[in-house]
Amino acid sequence: MTKKIILDGSQMTDREKLHAYLKTELDLPDYYGNNLDALKDCLTMDFSCKVIEVWYPEMIEEQLGRYGNSLLRVLKDSADENQYLEVVIKKARE
Repeated sequence: MTKKIILDGSQMTDREKLHAYLKTELDLPDYYGNNLDALKDCLTMDFSCKVIEVWYPEMIEEQLGRYGNSLLRVLKDSADENQYLEVVIKKARE
């Protein structure tokens, strides 16, 4: 069964909140390092049947700056590497 996760960019106001949300919603392990390298490791290794839908990606970039851009790139790259992961980036008007 595929689990769909919504990553609402309007709610991602800082790195700590972002990683706490991802850890909970993606059911990441306790040893998750709360950084983008750890996120990519988790998303590309032994991670299956997930769809991550990103709402308001422009707000992630606005609120988190370069870190937000890097997050979106990590999500896309992870989906390219893991056939069981799908990342859908929603534009503001979709």
